[in-house]
Amino acid sequence: MSDFEKKVRETLANPQNQGEMEDADSVGTVGSPDCGDMLRMWLKFTEKDGKKVIDKASFQSFGCQTAIAVASMATEMLKGKTAEEAERLNAEELSGDLGALPPMKIHCGQLVEGALKNALGSDDRQQSNTESAQTSTLTKSMSEQNKPAGTIKIIKLDE
Repeated sequence: MSDFEKKVRETLANPQNQGEMEDADSVGTVGSPDCGDMLRMWLKFTEKDGKKVIDKASFQSFGCQTAIAVASMATEMLKGKTAEEAERLNAEELSGDLGALPPMKIHCGQLVEGALKNALGSDDRQQSNTESAQTSTLTKSMSEQNKPAGTIKIIKLDE
């Protein structure tokens, strides 16, 4: 097992900040119900030393294990950053301790980066924050788009 796989398994054993945040200040969604990879990120800001910084971040994902691991790492990394600092983070940086993603998993980091930028309002190509805030879960978003929600299969990794 590669170092990368070990780190993903460790992160998945105890994912951080997973789930919706009801009192979020900002919500971003990225992905496509057609391929199944979707990620929503919630951000809550606070005032610290006269600056508006991210106090909490959480996520909900329909995607592979790597996307969940990257989102978990990213939500921890975002705490204490200003919106400007967070906006400058790229997919590779958001992967944190996982390190460089394998070529076929790069899209997982891009998914997290896209949701973050959408939540920060810096990605006009995605659904607006206002629209995202009105649909609280990914399942609800998918059903409102008249797309079949499908089923979720959870597979536990062997230790």
